[in-house]
Amino acid sequence: MATITEKLMTAEEFSRLPSPKDGSKQELVRGVVITMPPPGFEHGTVQVNISSLLNVYVRPRKLGRVTVESGVITERDPDSVRGPDVAFWSKERLPLDIKPKGYPDVAADLCVEVTSDRVGLRRALEKLKEYFERGVRLVWIVDAEQRTVTVHRSVEEAEVLPESATLSGGEVLPGFQCKVADFFA
Repeated sequence: MATITEKLMTAEEFSRLPSPKDGSKQELVRGVVITMPPPGFEHGTVQVNISSLLNVYVRPRKLGRVTVESGVITERDPDSVRGPDVAFWSKERLPLDIKPKGYPDVAADLCVEVTSDRVGLRRALEKLKEYFERGVRLVWIVDAEQRTVTVHRSVEEAEVLPESATLSGGEVLPGFQCKVADFFA
């Protein structure tokens, strides 16, 4: 009996795919393209708030680069490319004069996932392990419904911050601070 095997896509092939015309979001998971519906309005608002706050801190200090929904390679052979809602690459990991084509082959320092329901939270937790195995140093899971930020310094170490708390960038973004509430303003 013959078996049909699906050809797995590489991160490089995935980077050359056209953007979906319907606005959906795609990720590459172990060589297979996964399509998700486009994020809702609240998700987008929280995402832009986070990226703006980070960029206002990072850019004038020339600390690195902040991206929104840019692919992050989390696994190779077969390849996975995840699309965190916001990511930060320090200039030490990705020098400012380097402009990667496709996706950087170095891990981001910070990945931020915005969730607004149980399905989104489950997806974010699936990505969490991949991020840390690849070398991401810090992950924030931002729950738009509960208005909290869960700060992950590793897969095992997490701290939930309520809306009234102050979030810091820790060792990844020394000196960065903002109210968790600022993400939801």
